Amino acid sequence: MLTVFGFDRVAVAVGDLYFHDPDPSPGQEGAEHGVRVEVRFIEPQHHDGSVYAARPILVGEPIWRLDLLESVEGRPGSFDRTHHHPLMRGYEPGSRRFERELSSDPLGYLAERLRDLPGLLEQAELPAARASDEDLRQLSGSVEDIVTATGAMLEQVRRGELAKATEPNESGLARSGWL
Repeated sequence: MLTVFGFDRVAVAVGDLYFHDPDPSPGQEGAEHGVRVEVRFIEPQHHDGSVYAARPILVGEPIWRLDLLESVEGRPGSFDRTHHHPLMRGYEPGSRRFERELSSDPLGYLAERLRDLPGLLEQAELPAARASDEDLRQLSGSVEDIVTATGAMLEQVRRGELAKATEPNESGLARSGWL
């Protein structure tokens, strides 16, 4: 499932994720599942239609990623694999950062981070001007809706309705989900 909250130049994408790394770091062995939240730039695309035509919209380059993940074999609610990526380069994430607040209050942490778009841009080494005043206003006013949607998606993962296991591809990676 994918839910996107779009604003002026920025969007927040929330999606379920099942992931099994064929070459995991120590302590990260085994499949993980949960919800990924990404703050991304929106890139309107050119269209050759009438004034009434739908406009293509690219939910593009990520600014920040939060992975509310748990090991599939672990205890639901443990958030034992929950981390974030404060630095993205193009579409590639920097290293995983684990923080105590993420496991103790992941949805509170998400809300706090979403309320600080300038801080997310700064830690991503991106100019503050890439987001508009409208992005700041609209995102701030939508934080509760985003957190509620994220929590509901987490519950669907725990009930086995989302983030289901897949067969590994030719490189050994097993992954499902939009993000």
